[in-house]
Amino acid sequence: MSKNPSAQLFPSKTTFLFIRMGVTKSLRMKTPLLTVSLSLVLAFSACADSSLILNGVHNCCKKCDTGISEAVAKVAGATAQVEKNKVTITAKDDATTKQAMASLVAAGYYGEGATAPEVADAKVKSATVTGLHLCCGKCVTATETALKTVAGFSSHTATKGAASFTVEGDFSTKELTTALHNAGLHGTIK
Repeated sequence: MSKNPSAQLFPSKTTFLFIRMGVTKSLRMKTPLLTVSLSLVLAFSACADSSLILNGVHNCCKKCDTGISEAVAKVAGATAQVEKNKVTITAKDDATTKQAMASLVAAGYYGEGATAPEVADAKVKSATVTGLHLCCGKCVTATETALKTVAGFSSHTATKGAASFTVEGDFSTKELTTALHNAGLHGTIK
């Protein structure tokens, strides 16, 4: 028996190597339960996928639904399960899941749980929004509804299929971003 108490609780590097190779018997036989437990954890973690759930994603029509799935599918090994305004992104690992989420945001969608580039807060009279998803009239209406919540907003030029549009008034760019995100949309603001 070792004088080191941690040697009794944790398998040696050699034991870990044998566990990784699938051998469940401990070379030392002092901690068989820990060895079996560790083997199971390693076996399950090797098969586990990474997933991320985004709630409140704008999805008003079949084109939106398809756009969400296609944006995620641009990242190899990632898939999207779309249920109304809830999107579950699944991939082989966390890094791939985050790339798929970034692809979804770049396609003009946003949901609670997503991360987007920070927007510098500035008081402006005009801003150009690019990359926001506007496939149909309902998307434009959702955008307009969001814009009306921005203090100082006066007008916009968003139309169906537009790659960019202008927002006019006397407003905060950060408040504009927040309003769009709350509507499940994302765009780059300049």
